[in-house]
Amino acid sequence: MSLYHDSIVPMARMLRAALKWLDKAAAFAEARQASPEIFIGARLHVDMRPFEFQLQAACDAAKFAAARLSGVDAPAHPDTEKTLDELRARIEAVLGYLDGFDEGHFEGAEAREVRLSFLPGKAMYGADYLREMALPNFYFHATTAYAILRQAGVELGKRDFITYLTLHDLDAAS
Repeated sequence: MSLYHDSIVPMARMLRAALKWLDKAAAFAEARQASPEIFIGARLHVDMRPFEFQLQAACDAAKFAAARLSGVDAPAHPDTEKTLDELRARIEAVLGYLDGFDEGHFEGAEAREVRLSFLPGKAMYGADYLREMALPNFYFHATTAYAILRQAGVELGKRDFITYLTLHDLDAAS
Protein backbone atom coordinates (compact mmCIF):
# COMPACT_ATOMS: atom_id res chain seq x y z
CA MET A 1 0.00 0.00 0.00
CA SER A 2 1.08 3.55 -0.62
CA LEU A 3 0.61 6.67 1.44
CA TYR A 4 -2.13 7.52 -1.06
CA HIS A 5 -4.20 4.59 0.21
CA ASP A 6 -3.34 5.44 3.80
CA SER A 7 -4.31 9.10 3.50
CA ILE A 8 -6.52 10.17 0.60
CA VAL A 9 -8.78 7.13 0.55
CA PRO A 10 -9.82 7.17 4.24
CA MET A 11 -9.98 10.96 4.48
CA ALA A 12 -12.21 11.18 1.41
CA ARG A 13 -14.46 8.46 2.82
CA MET A 14 -14.83 10.31 6.12
CA LEU A 15 -15.56 13.61 4.37
CA ARG A 16 -18.25 11.85 2.31
CA ALA A 17 -19.69 10.55 5.59
CA ALA A 18 -19.66 14.11 6.94
CA LEU A 19 -21.87 15.17 4.02
CA LYS A 20 -24.42 12.64 5.27
CA TRP A 21 -24.08 14.01 8.81
CA LEU A 22 -25.01 17.42 7.44
CA ASP A 23 -28.08 15.89 5.78
CA LYS A 24 -29.16 14.37 9.08
CA ALA A 25 -28.48 17.62 10.93
CA ALA A 26 -30.62 19.57 8.46
CA ALA A 27 -33.43 17.01 8.73
CA PHE A 28 -33.19 17.12 12.53
CA ALA A 29 -33.54 20.92 12.53
CA GLU A 30 -36.38 20.85 9.99
CA ALA A 31 -38.33 18.31 12.06
CA ARG A 32 -38.12 20.75 14.98
CA GLN A 33 -38.95 23.79 12.83
CA ALA A 34 -35.53 25.23 13.63
CA SER A 35 -32.89 26.74 11.43
CA PRO A 36 -30.22 24.25 10.37
CA GLU A 37 -27.70 26.89 11.34
CA ILE A 38 -28.31 26.11 15.03
CA PHE A 39 -25.32 23.77 14.78
CA ILE A 40 -22.81 26.26 13.37
CA GLY A 41 -21.63 27.70 16.68
CA ALA A 42 -22.30 24.59 18.75
CA ARG A 43 -19.42 23.34 20.91
CA LEU A 44 -18.72 20.37 23.14
CA HIS A 45 -17.19 22.66 25.75
CA VAL A 46 -16.71 26.41 26.08
CA ASP A 47 -12.95 26.14 25.53
CA MET A 48 -13.32 24.17 22.28
CA ARG A 49 -13.79 25.52 18.81
CA PRO A 50 -17.32 25.40 17.29
CA PHE A 51 -18.84 22.99 14.81
CA GLU A 52 -18.03 24.94 11.65
CA PHE A 53 -14.37 25.18 12.68
CA GLN A 54 -14.21 21.42 13.25
CA LEU A 55 -15.37 20.69 9.70
CA GLN A 56 -13.15 23.42 8.25
CA ALA A 57 -10.17 21.95 10.12
CA ALA A 58 -10.97 18.40 8.96
CA CYS A 59 -11.10 19.68 5.38
CA ASP A 60 -7.81 21.54 5.86
CA ALA A 61 -6.13 18.48 7.38
CA ALA A 62 -7.14 16.40 4.36
CA LYS A 63 -6.12 18.91 1.69
CA PHE A 64 -2.83 19.77 3.41
CA ALA A 65 -1.97 16.08 3.80
CA ALA A 66 -2.56 15.56 0.09
CA ALA A 67 -0.54 18.64 -0.83
CA ARG A 68 2.36 18.04 1.53
CA LEU A 69 2.70 14.36 0.72
CA SER A 70 2.54 14.92 -3.04
CA GLY A 71 4.69 18.06 -3.05
CA VAL A 72 2.09 20.44 -4.49
CA ASP A 73 0.32 23.54 -3.18
CA ALA A 74 -3.06 23.20 -1.49
CA PRO A 75 -6.00 25.37 -2.51
CA ALA A 76 -6.91 28.24 -0.20
CA HIS A 77 -10.21 28.35 1.66
CA PRO A 78 -10.99 31.50 3.70
CA ASP A 79 -12.93 29.80 6.57
CA THR A 80 -16.03 31.95 6.07
CA GLU A 81 -18.67 29.19 6.13
CA LYS A 82 -21.67 30.10 8.30
CA THR A 83 -24.35 27.72 7.00
CA LEU A 84 -24.64 23.97 6.54
CA ASP A 85 -24.86 24.54 2.78
CA GLU A 86 -21.61 26.51 2.83
CA LEU A 87 -19.94 23.74 4.86
CA ARG A 88 -21.25 21.22 2.34
CA ALA A 89 -19.72 23.26 -0.49
CA ARG A 90 -16.39 23.38 1.38
CA ILE A 91 -16.37 19.61 1.86
CA GLU A 92 -17.32 19.05 -1.79
CA ALA A 93 -14.53 21.38 -2.94
CA VAL A 94 -11.98 19.48 -0.87
CA LEU A 95 -13.33 16.16 -2.16
CA GLY A 96 -12.93 17.47 -5.69
CA TYR A 97 -9.32 18.37 -4.88
CA LEU A 98 -8.64 14.95 -3.33
CA ASP A 99 -10.25 13.20 -6.30
CA GLY A 100 -7.54 14.72 -8.48
CA PHE A 101 -4.84 12.58 -6.86
CA ASP A 102 -3.78 9.03 -7.58
CA GLU A 103 -1.01 6.74 -6.36
CA GLY A 104 1.48 8.26 -8.78
CA HIS A 105 1.29 11.61 -7.01
CA PHE A 106 2.58 9.93 -3.85
CA GLU A 107 5.69 8.26 -5.23
CA GLY A 108 8.50 8.97 -2.78
CA ALA A 109 6.10 10.52 -0.28
CA GLU A 110 7.35 8.34 2.59
CA ALA A 111 10.74 10.08 2.50
CA ARG A 112 9.56 13.54 1.35
CA GLU A 113 10.38 16.28 3.85
CA VAL A 114 7.28 17.94 5.19
CA ARG A 115 7.70 21.34 6.80
CA LEU A 116 5.09 22.74 9.15
CA SER A 117 4.86 26.51 9.54
CA PHE A 118 4.27 26.26 13.29
CA LEU A 119 7.56 24.32 13.77
CA PRO A 120 10.16 26.58 12.15
CA GLY A 121 13.51 24.94 11.47
CA LYS A 122 12.02 21.45 11.74
CA ALA A 123 10.72 18.91 9.24
CA MET A 124 9.14 15.47 9.25
CA TYR A 125 9.38 12.67 6.72
CA GLY A 126 6.13 12.03 4.89
CA ALA A 127 5.36 8.68 6.53
CA ASP A 128 5.91 10.13 10.01
CA TYR A 129 3.89 13.23 9.16
CA LEU A 130 0.95 11.10 8.03
CA ARG A 131 1.01 8.80 11.08
CA GLU A 132 1.88 11.34 13.75
CA MET A 133 0.19 14.52 12.57
CA ALA A 134 -2.08 14.41 9.53
CA LEU A 135 -4.31 11.44 10.37
CA PRO A 136 -4.66 12.15 14.11
CA ASN A 137 -5.44 15.81 13.39
CA PHE A 138 -7.96 14.91 10.69
CA TYR A 139 -9.78 12.35 12.83
CA PHE A 140 -9.74 14.64 15.88
CA HIS A 141 -11.66 17.33 14.03
CA ALA A 142 -13.98 14.95 12.16
CA THR A 143 -14.81 13.11 15.40
CA THR A 144 -15.41 16.37 17.24
CA ALA A 145 -17.82 17.57 14.53
CA TYR A 146 -19.64 14.24 14.74
CA ALA A 147 -19.78 14.46 18.56
CA ILE A 148 -21.18 18.00 18.47
CA LEU A 149 -24.07 16.84 16.30
CA ARG A 150 -24.65 13.81 18.56
CA GLN A 151 -24.64 16.00 21.66
CA ALA A 152 -27.21 18.26 19.97
CA GLY A 153 -29.49 15.27 19.49
CA VAL A 154 -28.92 14.47 15.81
CA GLU A 155 -29.56 10.76 15.35
CA LEU A 156 -26.13 9.58 14.30
CA GLY A 157 -24.69 6.20 15.16
CA LYS A 158 -21.49 4.29 14.62
CA ARG A 159 -22.62 3.30 11.11
CA ASP A 160 -22.77 6.99 10.24
CA PHE A 161 -19.12 7.29 11.26
CA ILE A 162 -17.79 3.97 9.97
CA THR A 163 -19.71 3.94 6.74
CA TYR A 164 -17.59 1.96 4.32
CA LEU A 165 -16.34 -1.58 4.76
CA THR A 166 -14.40 -3.33 2.03
CA LEU A 167 -15.91 -6.80 2.26
CA HIS A 168 -15.51 -9.94 0.24
CA ASP A 169 -17.41 -13.23 0.13
CA LEU A 170 -15.93 -16.16 2.00
CA ASP A 171 -15.17 -19.33 0.14
CA ALA A 172 -17.78 -22.02 0.72
CA ALA A 173 -15.12 -24.08 2.53
CA SER A 174 -14.44 -21.28 5.02
